[in-house]
Amino acid sequence: MGGLCFEDVEVGNRYTAGPHSVTKSEIIRFAQQYDPVLEKIDEEAAAHSIFGGLTASGPLIFSIYILLTSQLQPRLHFLGGLGWDELRMPNPVHPSDELDLELIVLEKRESKSKADRGILRLRIILRNQRRETVLECLVAVLIARRPDAKASG
Repeated sequence: MGGLCFEDVEVGNRYTAGPHSVTKSEIIRFAQQYDPVLEKIDEEAAAHSIFGGLTASGPLIFSIYILLTSQLQPRLHFLGGLGWDELRMPNPVHPSDELDLELIVLEKRESKSKADRGILRLRIILRNQRRETVLECLVAVLIARRPDAKASG
């Protein structure tokens, strides 16, 4: 079993991952494939945008958050996501930004229908090197329970 289980996690726990260095080529390559807006793939056009330069698209920022969840320390034994709420991206991400993830456990409860899992409600915060939030949301996830705990659930 990989990572911390439901029984190992407490409300208030914080887990971190990163940094992830965002590159100009990553921003352009992602935008070319998934968000082909001129201001995301052309530096000259980006210079005339409201951001005054190249910035990462929202889906790339979200993808970096997902990538960093696999690098959390300590790792959690995630089984699956149940949904995201209140997703905000209040600040742009630029080439050379260094992004760090912080995950905070807000709530936990045992699954009523499946004894082998629990449910966590988490606050996700992705910040750049200036500690500015670039992504924040609430997420509900399924997390494995320890095999010896299933019988008591």
